[in-house]
Amino acid sequence: MLSVDPIVARTTATPQKLANWLMSVAFLVFLMVIVGGITRLTESGLSITEWKPVTGALPPLNEAQWISEFEKYKRIPEYLEINGPAGMTLAEFKFIYFWEWVHRLLGRVIGLAFALPLAWYWIKRQIPTGYHARFLALLALGGLQGTIGWWMVSSGLSARTDVSHYRLAVHLLTALFIMGGLIWTALDLKAQAARPATGNARLAGFSLIVLVILFIQLLFGAWVAGLNAGYVSNSWPLMNGKFYPEGVDCSNGLWFALTHDPFLTHFIHRWWAWIAVGALILMARRLKHIGAQPVSIAIHSAFGTQILLGIATVMTGMNIILAVLHQAVGAIVVATTVWGAHRLSVQQGGRNE
Repeated sequence: MLSVDPIVARTTATPQKLANWLMSVAFLVFLMVIVGGITRLTESGLSITEWKPVTGALPPLNEAQWISEFEKYKRIPEYLEINGPAGMTLAEFKFIYFWEWVHRLLGRVIGLAFALPLAWYWIKRQIPTGYHARFLALLALGGLQGTIGWWMVSSGLSARTDVSHYRLAVHLLTALFIMGGLIWTALDLKAQAARPATGNARLAGFSLIVLVILFIQLLFGAWVAGLNAGYVSNSWPLMNGKFYPEGVDCSNGLWFALTHDPFLTHFIHRWWAWIAVGALILMARRLKHIGAQPVSIAIHSAFGTQILLGIATVMTGMNIILAVLHQAVGAIVVATTVWGAHRLSVQQGGRNE
């Protein structure tokens, strides 16, 4: 029977434990993206008009508190111009309040799920050399994300009936970036657990191009969501009978139309998707060529499902279940692409030793 050096066993077990923890936090971020989609699609994001990081963890506990929160909501443009004239009841307010509260509560849970174990591992000196700065960066990004969330909400509390689509995009993309960073770091740690002398993976050139292409698709997807551009056409592949949609307003310049016009952002999002698909197919083929079949299958499955969901969401007039699934699978596309990029980096020797 082979004996195991206890020092070696300890150094290989700790990275695996850290990797499992990071994957768990990444899953929580994935859930956060889903709840964020529900919050957006139910128009719940402006229901809580204050940012109370600590005391806000508790929802209203009695009728008087509910009425107080409702009265605060009644002062913002969304209520005054949309929900008030429609005759919103307290029960309807409680529904939208619930989703925004769950969204914020999950953010707090993620913060604790990352910060508390990090402090423990740090005190126990179980963090491998070279990872301290990366963990601190992820912690800082998590804290920044909370601030970005309030920055987004605040844009819809005074002069607008919704949040800025720019700020919504920053909020969503930061969440996906954090999730990707957690997954990449976990994969580095898993590799180190298997081979203690292994260095950290570096993003290879081809993979970086694929991720940039995917970033553009996600950016326009976020703008489509923020501009409610999914509602401008319920037909596919044509938009209201036209390849290039009628109604694009370029009177303020092409750049303004590119970033503000719902017809144009919707058009770009649905057709840039095929460029993203082409890039992901190339990545998946490279992965298959090096024997990374599970990653290749995961990428194909993710983008294939995402395309079908995108088409179905449009053709059903933004069915909320399909729209939420579309956002969820979008996050899975990000996760599988990060996995593939990491695997290619390992194969090509792109590592910091």
